[in-house]
Amino acid sequence: MHANAAHQQPASAGPARQMLHLRRELRVACRAAAIAGQDPLLLRVARGEEAERTPVWLMRQAGRYMAAFRQFSDKYPFRMRSETPDIAIELSLQPWKAYKTDGVIFFSDILTPLPALGIEFDVVKGKGPLIATPIRSMEQPMADPDSRLPFIRTILSSLRHELAGSEAALLGFVGTPWTLAAYAMEGKADKDCKETKKIMFNSPEVLHAFLDHLTLAITAYASYQIESGAQIIQLFDSWAHHLSPEQFAEFSLPYANKVTEALRTKYPHVPVIFHANG
Repeated sequence: MHANAAHQQPASAGPARQMLHLRRELRVACRAAAIAGQDPLLLRVARGEEAERTPVWLMRQAGRYMAAFRQFSDKYPFRMRSETPDIAIELSLQPWKAYKTDGVIFFSDILTPLPALGIEFDVVKGKGPLIATPIRSMEQPMADPDSRLPFIRTILSSLRHELAGSEAALLGFVGTPWTLAAYAMEGKADKDCKETKKIMFNSPEVLHAFLDHLTLAITAYASYQIESGAQIIQLFDSWAHHLSPEQFAEFSLPYANKVTEALRTKYPHVPVIFHANG
């Protein structure tokens, strides 16, 4: 007998290994087919469905921590980046391509809808958003998003097409009425919100009227994002920490709830994720 005979595999071992390999491939193929036939993981979890794992995405995915992002931020001002579809699409996809996050957030800013209200703004490096003419009353009408913000539809519809067949959900986002009101009334990021609080204490009816106005505008803008391809809407109350619990209950939460309720009524299949800072 050959010296290696004791270590030789039975004749049936080869086919057995092949069968095991085929079974593994079949399981992988079945899982891929199942995934392809259902909604993205993040969307399913946001709807409250059970899922195979916890989805992962970042509140602000595109940013200066990525060298590829800095190549654009060093070359183009913010509004050009966020309002030029080819650039915004590229910046939206960078984190997903690099890290395979479960969500793709379209590159934009919570102040983007303000020009549709007649409130022009710019984002200055080192200073943040600046509004040349801060609001002290509310007379501006809400323009049709499609006429003032057509790039939003182009960006979102293109991203939705790009993500077709993938496991990633497309996320849109808006600011709450309170946060947009504070930005618009201050004219800039202010750690004390002095001008807004002056109006809050001295003329609360003016602030409430402006918040009502912004509630309709933000609802229209979020609806426009959904119609353009967003599968989930994130609602950010970035300046909630400027309010006491009583002020939050009067000037922020009711208006955020109105936006959420309106969207859930019109788009019951679209989850709304609410985040209040502080």
